[in-house]
Amino acid sequence: MTGFIVSIIVTIIAARFIVKNYQPQTVLLIAGFVLLTATAIFFPGQSILYGKVKSVGWAGFDIFAFAKESLTTQIAGIGLIIMAAGGFADYMDHIKASNAMVNLCIKPLRLIKAPYVILAVGYVFGQILHVAISSAAGLAMLLLVTFFPILVRLGVSKAAAAAMIGMTAFMDMGPAVGTANLAAERSGMESAVYFVQYQIPVAVGVMLVVAVLIYFTARYHDKKEGHVVAALEETAEQKAEDNAAPAFYSLLPVIPIALVLVFSPLLVKSVKMHVVTAMIVGAALALVCELLVKRDLKGAFKGFQVFFSGMGKMFTSVVSLLVCADVFAQGFQATGAMTFIIGSVQGAGLGVNTMTVVMTLLVGVTAAITGSGVAAFFAFSKLAPDIAASFGASAVSMILPMQLTAGMGRAISPVAGVIIAVSKSGECSPFKIVQRTLIPGIGGMLTMLILNFVVF
Repeated sequence: MTGFIVSIIVTIIAARFIVKNYQPQTVLLIAGFVLLTATAIFFPGQSILYGKVKSVGWAGFDIFAFAKESLTTQIAGIGLIIMAAGGFADYMDHIKASNAMVNLCIKPLRLIKAPYVILAVGYVFGQILHVAISSAAGLAMLLLVTFFPILVRLGVSKAAAAAMIGMTAFMDMGPAVGTANLAAERSGMESAVYFVQYQIPVAVGVMLVVAVLIYFTARYHDKKEGHVVAALEETAEQKAEDNAAPAFYSLLPVIPIALVLVFSPLLVKSVKMHVVTAMIVGAALALVCELLVKRDLKGAFKGFQVFFSGMGKMFTSVVSLLVCADVFAQGFQATGAMTFIIGSVQGAGLGVNTMTVVMTLLVGVTAAITGSGVAAFFAFSKLAPDIAASFGASAVSMILPMQLTAGMGRAISPVAGVIIAVSKSGECSPFKIVQRTLIPGIGGMLTMLILNFVVF
């Protein structure tokens, strides 16, 4: 109980500072340190180490070593994806490949004369892609490079386009997703069966509702913020820049996403293509094209430095925030707050339907607070089979909404890696992005719960 109270107080104070425009990285890092320090002082039996890392010898230094391990983990994982995608995007801009791709796509899309319809359909397209691209951040960064500039040129605001892309991994679906595999295991079935027979029937309805809500909320917020919906016309200078690159350069920005899709469980299963690997391959092919077109070895090599500079900028602005958010989230769990919540749920004595809703809400709230759908689902999923069995219900009827909500909570979390990443392109704070994803997110959650009860 004490750990829960301390965690809530620290969380409220941290949120207050962030809302008042204090530097979020520093606020979250200090809040995480406070929670870890409180754990070490009041609960000496509780580990404050990062994962299975061994103590450095003194708890006082373990707190700072925790930040070091988080930095190591994040840079090697989601941080590297964000940095590589940022470097690739900057390099595509540098060689004018992004301009060439936008020019190719913009003409037929402009004929539709409905940028917000394209925005809504873009969500459905991205959600389907998430089946093959399991990384939420990886998918978002690929779409920021390819689809984001098209939406902006069509007249959608940068914040609206970024928020939609941040929601493309709203539901973690498919055999390639870790939480879906764990959910299938907890439910006692194969991943493919769980995906086809349980996830898809619910996901179809959720996607339609979320797409409609994205359409209306994007229009509302853009109008509220004074955004004028008009296709951006190019100046003579911009046209000259666009024509500076050969037409075939328009294919370069989509090379990474094509590689990830082709070498996935959907097509070629024998080869596994990581998002970062795909980015590097795409950048290398672009360098070769620069050498062949411009025939300037020194200039092409110098231009490729933009790739590494872009990676550095993403570390400064995005990955640093991701690391500080991770320290805070881990500190929240270290206090025992999550253990208290789980124990309270178990002792509540609720009915199966009510219990399913409570467990689902706990996963969603935890994902929103910590920014990690995986951590939230892993924390609660082991309880579901026993709870469902005690009511004579099937495990999957409780597991499914919990597993889907894990991704949904991430989409409305200002400390989630994917939200932080897209906010940079949206030129706004993660909280502004969450303002735009909140209504579609809640609508999607309610639709998912209703469909789960009706269908299963």
